[in-house]
Order: sequence, then C-alpha cells, then structure tokens
Amino acid sequence: MEQLNQLITSQAILLFCYLLGSISFILGLKMLSHPDSARKGNLVAAVGMTIAIVATIFLYQKGGEHLHNYGWIFSGLIIGSVVGTMAAKKVQMTAMPEMVSLFNGMGGACAMLISIVEFHNNANPSMGMLLIIVLGMMIGTISFAGSIIAWGKLNGRIKDKTLPAGQIINFILLGAIVVMAVLLMGNFIDAPWLMYGILLAAALYGILFVMPIGGADMPVVISLLNSFTGVAAAFGGFLYNNPVMLTGGILVGSAGTILTILMCKAMNRSLKNVLIGSFGGAKAGPAGAAKEQGNYKEISLNDTAVLMAYAQKVMIIPGYGLAVAQAQHACHELEKVLEDKGVEVIYGIHPVAGRMPGHMNVLLAEADVPYEKLLEMEDANDQMGTTSVVLVLGANDVVNPAAKDDPGSPIYGMPILEAEKAEHVIVNKRSMKPGYAGIENDLFFRPKTSMLFGDAKKVLQDLVSELKQV
Repeated sequence: MEQLNQLITSQAILLFCYLLGSISFILGLKMLSHPDSARKGNLVAAVGMTIAIVATIFLYQKGGEHLHNYGWIFSGLIIGSVVGTMAAKKVQMTAMPEMVSLFNGMGGACAMLISIVEFHNNANPSMGMLLIIVLGMMIGTISFAGSIIAWGKLNGRIKDKTLPAGQIINFILLGAIVVMAVLLMGNFIDAPWLMYGILLAAALYGILFVMPIGGADMPVVISLLNSFTGVAAAFGGFLYNNPVMLTGGILVGSAGTILTILMCKAMNRSLKNVLIGSFGGAKAGPAGAAKEQGNYKEISLNDTAVLMAYAQKVMIIPGYGLAVAQAQHACHELEKVLEDKGVEVIYGIHPVAGRMPGHMNVLLAEADVPYEKLLEMEDANDQMGTTSVVLVLGANDVVNPAAKDDPGSPIYGMPILEAEKAEHVIVNKRSMKPGYAGIENDLFFRPKTSMLFGDAKKVLQDLVSELKQV
C-alpha cells in the first residue's frame, strides 16, 4: 500500500509538472508574438521545458521502475547544452537562418530515432502503435534530411539542382513509402528491413524535394520543415503518452503550418507551386529572359545626406544585405540623427525579406529599433505615396516592380514594397549583382532611383557623419 501511495504521489507530481510545462509552452508562444515580450516568452517556455525534463528523469516510471543510465542521460544533456549555447552565442545574424535549419533538423532526427527505438522495443505493437511509429519516423526523417539540405543551401555549400523527372521520382518514393508502410502494418511481410526501407526512402525524398527549391522560397521551406518536426514530435508524445511532447509538437506543427500559409500568401503563391515550381532556382526561360535595361545613376553621400536631412518622411527598407554587413546598429543611429533634425523615420518590412520568417524584425530588434516603427507590407505601402525618401538597404527582390509589371518574371504576382511610389528612392548595394532570386531589379533603372554603392555599415556610418554636418 505504501509503495502504491508513493507511486500515485510521484505520478501526480509528474503530471502536474507536465501541466506546468504545457502551460508554459502556450504562454511562451503567445508572448513570442510581440517583440517586447518575445525574450521573456522564450525564457518562460525554456523554464517549462526544464521542469518537464527534470520531472521525467526523476519521477517517470515504467513497470514500477525509474529511469536508469543517468550517466548517459546527463552526459547527453551537458554536451548538448554546451554545444547549443556556444553555437547560439557565436552565430552571426546572417547565419541565423542556417542555424535555425540545423537545429530544426536535429529535432527531426530525434523524432526519427525515437520511432526506431520504439519499433525495436515493442515486440508485438498494435496497428495503431505501428502507424504512429511509422509516421513519426517518416516525417522526422524528411524533416531531418530536408533541413540539412536547406542548411547547406543557405550557407552556400549546396547549389540548386533539379534532377530530370525529379517530380516523378518523388512520387515514386512516396508511393514506395506507402506500400512498405502498408506491408509492415498489415503484417503481410514480417521483416525489419521494411522499416529501414521506409527510413531510406523518406531520407531520399527529404533531400530531393528541397534540393531544387530556389533561394527566394527558403523562408517558406524553413517554415514547412519546422511544422514537420513539430508533427513528428507530437507522434513521439503519443508513443510515450507524454502530454508535454504532445503539446509542444502540436504547437510547433500548427504554428509552422500557419506561418507557411502566411509566407505563401505574402508571395502570392500556393504551397504546391513553391514545392514544385523551383522559384529562384532554375533560370527563367524565354518568357522571363533578361530584358534590355537603361542606365542607372549614382548618388554621392553628401547629396544623400542633404536629400534626407530636408525630407519630411524617410522609410528604410532593410534586406539581407543589411544583415551581411551587420549594419543594424548603424541604421538605428541614422534613424536617431534624422529624428533629431525633425524627420519622421519608419521601416517597411516585407514578410519574406531575408532568409527566414521575421529575419528583419529580429535584426532590428537587436539594435533596439522601436517596434512601432516597423510597418508591415500593407501599412508601409499605404504610406509610400507620402514618403519623401525611401532608403533600400540590401533588399532586392522584395522591391522589384517586375513582380507587378512583368508577367514573364519568375516573381510575377509576388506582393512587394512599392518603393517606386515615393518621391525619391536611394538603393544601397555592394554592386548591381541580382538578388537571391537571381533576376535583375527594374527598380534600379527607374528615373526616381539613385544607387549608393558600398558596404551598408560603412555607408551608414559615413552618412551619419555627413548628416551631422548638414
């Protein structure tokens, strides 16, 4: 009786810790929706996860026995914590997207390994249990393989490659996965190699379905793979009857799915078109061939300073080039100098600017730019007509008028920040090299546009010095 009471007590405490963890995830996710509370929300969710992990290690029981092999458990926790902390502290903002992809891939790999372990630990699993194991392994493997390819493409190690009949190969792989899963669950063939056949086919599918996707679509792909990892983790929650894993997986899966849909809407494209269209990957055909452009004109730092100093409203449009130059703090300094001169300064944020969802928001938040100055695309476009000067910092495809004017362009139909509606447009770039989608930007050759070449950080620092003398 005493042992039963102890068991009931420990299980009650464990369930209470799981409840705390689940609530912390929900609260943390809610707080992540606003930059002012995002840091605190991240800490709240981390505390909840810590409680759930510690409770599982010391209170979880199966068959009346506690967990053992504490040496292995804590070795893994310590090594993972040290490596993760060091990587997160050292990573530059420009490398944040590939780190997100890498970490997401590790989550998928974890779900995959859980399914493999449980497949071998259950001698006679029910069909429902087997279905959960197979789905968790399949989705986790696709997320892992796809995330690693996305990581390689984001840091330039892997180039876009489209295999001949690639879509047919993907459909064959999916069909093979379904057939092997049916054979395994129906016990038509009692062979462990079927499980590893599914694993191999899922890994190949994850590689092949991400490989041809172009750079401009990577924010969507990252969101989609993130949702895959969440779903795979949720299946792990089912396997272990663990409410925290289930809640966390459902939250990540649903949030990733919603974000994927929003990203597709921001690009005016369907998810199917993203996955099979290779937008930004293969070069445009004859319909999207490069057209004859006029001449662009340059502007000096002094003229830029005078133009901005006497403007009524300046809108800054940041892009990946700003992150590459680590110029967010210099940008904030420019904002403060202009406001001291009575100029209204706002920021236009495109939802797919950068290499991952929210990249520009995170970048500017790091420099303490007030959140209320960050305008979403629709609000920014509403104010574009009353803006004296638009300063484009390292952005390219998200301000390209070809998205509206050129039906032959690969980005045609994608909503953009309509910078050309402002009185003056100044574009800061290192060179005239095309953006991540690999196409020329019509905006650079428009009559209102002037090019200000150079590294964004140095240009902004010099511009601040010029403004102080105006």
